[in-house]
Amino acid sequence: MNEYGAPASASYGAPAAPAGAVSMNAPPVSPMDVAQVTPPQGSPLTAAGLVVARDLKLAFRKRGQWIQPLIFFAIVTALFPLGISPEPSKLRAIAPGAVWIGALLSSLLALEFLFRDDAHDGTLEQYALSGQSLTWLLLAKTATHWLLTGLPLAVMAPLAALSLGAPIGSVPGIVAAVVIGSVALSLIGSIAAALTLGVRRSGALLPLLTLPLSVPVLIFGARATELAIGAESYSAPLYLLGAFAVLGVTLAPLASAVAVRISLE
Repeated sequence: MNEYGAPASASYGAPAAPAGAVSMNAPPVSPMDVAQVTPPQGSPLTAAGLVVARDLKLAFRKRGQWIQPLIFFAIVTALFPLGISPEPSKLRAIAPGAVWIGALLSSLLALEFLFRDDAHDGTLEQYALSGQSLTWLLLAKTATHWLLTGLPLAVMAPLAALSLGAPIGSVPGIVAAVVIGSVALSLIGSIAAALTLGVRRSGALLPLLTLPLSVPVLIFGARATELAIGAESYSAPLYLLGAFAVLGVTLAPLASAVAVRISLE
């Protein structure tokens, strides 16, 4: 009531605001508030495709991070002849182990960057709040990691094996083994990268978690490569590698999503 006995809203002849009307002096709604109530658009596959495209674009801006594992792989495989013997028969015998040890150690170099940069700039937190499946988004990031490390290693592995005395006929078997095995290594590494996301100096802890889980992949991958070099059937170890890859696709994204959510809390 004002001093004349009229309602305050009717002062100076101003009409009262209707019920439910929004005041012009109300604070503006922030984009975060809108994002929290806006339903997610698109399917999980569409969102995963966008994540892959984004990560590939960022990777081409930081080529050094993804070229280093390939250079490391070439150096490791080149050191075996210097440390053991230059005899072709001995090099051919150690070629499977040299190729797979080099591939395993090279994949570890890029694992540190799998989730770290996105965690520092808040991208992972936005993924968790986006309404999309975090499992699919992390699987997309792992697929990008494989495209940038596992696939190039599968191309370089036959060249390294040939330089160690492997016959040219073993190239298809080596490529198949490294392609399937590198998928399993990327998925195993994604779990370790997610578990060490909130740990300081995770670079030392990451290999300790990844290497024990990668031993079966190393064994069956080296066995498949050995059989391919010896011109024997390598289907059995290849099937086992495929089983590990399928198991990784089924379980690794779920475990990574749980670990990422825990680290973000």
